[in-house]
Amino acid sequence: MPNRLIDEQSPYLLQHAHNPVDWYPWGDAAFERARLENKPVFLSVGYATCHWCHVMAHESFEDDETAAALNRNFVCIKVDREERPDIDAVYMAACHLVTGSGGWPLTVMMTPDRKPFFAGTYIPKHSTAGRLGLIDLCVRVNDLWTRSPDRVIESAQEVVSHLGGAFAFEPHAAETPERAVIDAAAAGVAQRYDVQFGGFDGAPKFPSAHRLLFLLQVFKRTEDRKLLDMVSHTLVAMRQGGIWDHVGFGFHRYATDRQWLLPHFEKMLYDQAMLAQAYLKAWVLTREPLFAQTAREILTYVLRDMTDPAGGFYTAEDADSEGEEGKFYLWSSSEFERLAVEDADGIPWPEIFRLESEGNFFDEATRRKTGTNILHMARSWSQWAKQLNVSQDTLERRWEDLRSRLFIRRAGRVPPLRDDKILADLNGLMIAALAEGAMVLETSEYLDAAGRAADFVLKNMTDERGGLRHRFRNGQVAITATVNDYAFFIMGLLGLSRASGNPHWVDAAVRLQGHMDAAFWDPEQGGYHLTDAAVHELPVRPKEVYDGAIPSANAVALHNLIGLSRLTSEDAWLSQAGRLIQAFGGSVRKQPSAYLHTLAGWELLSGNHPRRPTSN
Repeated sequence: MPNRLIDEQSPYLLQHAHNPVDWYPWGDAAFERARLENKPVFLSVGYATCHWCHVMAHESFEDDETAAALNRNFVCIKVDREERPDIDAVYMAACHLVTGSGGWPLTVMMTPDRKPFFAGTYIPKHSTAGRLGLIDLCVRVNDLWTRSPDRVIESAQEVVSHLGGAFAFEPHAAETPERAVIDAAAAGVAQRYDVQFGGFDGAPKFPSAHRLLFLLQVFKRTEDRKLLDMVSHTLVAMRQGGIWDHVGFGFHRYATDRQWLLPHFEKMLYDQAMLAQAYLKAWVLTREPLFAQTAREILTYVLRDMTDPAGGFYTAEDADSEGEEGKFYLWSSSEFERLAVEDADGIPWPEIFRLESEGNFFDEATRRKTGTNILHMARSWSQWAKQLNVSQDTLERRWEDLRSRLFIRRAGRVPPLRDDKILADLNGLMIAALAEGAMVLETSEYLDAAGRAADFVLKNMTDERGGLRHRFRNGQVAITATVNDYAFFIMGLLGLSRASGNPHWVDAAVRLQGHMDAAFWDPEQGGYHLTDAAVHELPVRPKEVYDGAIPSANAVALHNLIGLSRLTSEDAWLSQAGRLIQAFGGSVRKQPSAYLHTLAGWELLSGNHPRRPTSN
């Protein structure tokens, strides 16, 4: 029998609609039942393309024994973090407070008045040495809740008392930063640079497009070649690595190793948008053909596989198919060679893409080879062309022939799930990338696609007041917009205006900026809250400035306000930008490398870097 999630639209919630867990969607009904039955609430937050969310679902939420323990001791709620980023932000902050780390699936236990007393991430079904399993945890929490409820409530109160601090920032009176702050942030990023493999930090290694964009921004002022070389090396390494889908294009979420070889295979719309912009900006500064080609191929993937017929963009593609992570993308050496053998001239394709007969792909848990391969390159096309004594153009053309055959063969496999909900914020980010692609690569197709997506959101994802709504799926629009929706969609509209010269997009951006200021601006401390005051329902009202997988809405808003000033010639927008900087300036100065997109906005506000061409 399906549970209550069967009536939801979220693909993630629908994945759990036939669990034996008696799930509720987030809402008053669940908390009222918890209050009436005097039970704590079990909250599980994830998203449709999350590999470890699938693991916990198969182990526990689809298991009758675990479900019985959860149903007996809790009222259980499931949340799609992409639909409710506000819920995710607050309880992820609680997880960091309690454990010092975070991630998905996010597991939280709370009182009926929504105050968390336990938080963690993936929890196995059974206890192991040093780690409590979910069934045993249910028993212990029930015992504590029954015998010592005051201790639980006191713990929850303590967590909530510290939650506000997670979203508190220090102001600074100055409206513009000292150059030293920006340069210190660039130096901090450079210290984390992986000289051998590119990118930053060790494993796992994320693309971190906002770091690359920040370094390119600083390079335009300083002309410090080391910054540009770091970005270029990283972009080449990612493109050659297994994190890039060599057959179907697009980037996977992140690599589990330093070498960019073994990815988590989900593909996120926001990664495609941010990385397309990074490759485009790097192309403008270096004229490296690989960067323009990669940007084009990212956009090809999005327009081919992630675009709704009505014009909006889908959210993500899963890592798993047929219950196995990466199965859709991997190749046995025999299958690959059967297709490559059609190349009569004997190009050593298995060597070029580093295939091994026993496989080069390791199972992440066991570290054992699976007998399958992920395509990746250690050398460039130019290096291979020189070794094989053929022209680079010929070699790349021959690869395109083989790639097409591989793509057709792969299309016959069971594909990963596609999360086809359309989100206003992520569509804004993709619109901005397409608009920049239209300008830099002089491709009208990208401008047309960006305009169609913007029209889709404006026509289908607004309310009676002209404000935004967050999610569209199956003809249904729902969920009150967060500040992310406004900031990123305005970003897209401003990019469209610059690319097209059409004042319609500026007018729409100005209207939405007015809605954003009215609903989200903090008149006391400054800055934008994540949630609209009219629908605030959580223990704290979050305000985000740190850069995560994507930049914060406050950082994007800073760029937008500068853009609005330039496009409208109205100084009021610059005054608002100054107030935004003042609201967080003290925190940014203390830890500049945590606020890179904000600092990129500061860099723009100063306007002292030399102008460079944006197209051929």
